[in-house]
Amino acid sequence: MVTLGKRLERKRKKEKTRESDRVREIKRKRERKKTREREREKERASERGREKESETERQSAKVRDHERERERERAGKRARGRESERERERERARESKREQERARERERARARARESKSKSEKEREKESEIKSERERERKRESEKKSERERTRGKERKRETMR
Repeated sequence: MVTLGKRLERKRKKEKTRESDRVREIKRKRERKKTREREREKERASERGREKESETERQSAKVRDHERERERERAGKRARGRESERERERERARESKREQERARERERARARARESKSKSEKEREKESEIKSERERERKRESEKKSERERTRGKERKRETMR
């Protein structure tokens, strides 16, 4: 009976320690969770601070950019008079280049037309040569025929003379 009691006692002790271990573990988890949440909150706060800083920085940068832009416009108005003259000069140069290019292109087109014309003339010459050759051939054939006819006529006359 004593042994049974001791066993039960040991069992209960073990259960208690297990229970307290479990409770301790739960507490640790909660604490970790809380510390993580605090860290996140700190991070968010510092991020908000940075955002505010960056926003003010952006605003001041906008102001500076605006000032620079105004200054650029003023300088541009001064330089525009000089620049416009230079630009007109450049435009004249570009236009003359374009005109030269157009003239070259027209000359090339004329040369191509001459080339194509000469080709077509060559083709016409070949065709006319072929036609004249055929005509000569026909004449030869007709001459041969007429020669045959004459010789036959002569032979017939001879036959009839005999």
